[in-house]
Amino acid sequence: MGKTQGNLKEKARIDLQEPRKFKVIIHNDDFTTMDFVVEVLQKVFRYDRQNAEALMLTVHKEGKATVGIYSRDIAQTKVSIATKMARDNNFPLKLTYEPV
Repeated sequence: MGKTQGNLKEKARIDLQEPRKFKVIIHNDDFTTMDFVVEVLQKVFRYDRQNAEALMLTVHKEGKATVGIYSRDIAQTKVSIATKMARDNNFPLKLTYEPV
């Protein structure tokens, strides 16, 4: 018969890490109206009117801007919702997301 070791249990060490964050970027184009960009920023990204207008102007002047930092799933969802909203209104608005 083999030797028994009683009630000895091994503890597994688990290193938990924060989920990776992703920034959502909105890109400028020559066709999407400024008013529509403000609407997207308000409805999808929950900006108030004043901040949405300021961010829209940043996108217009600099070519792109980060509109938020989220978990991967939320970033994907927000990009999808905003892109569908743009296509439904015949705008080529482009949004992307990338790791922070």
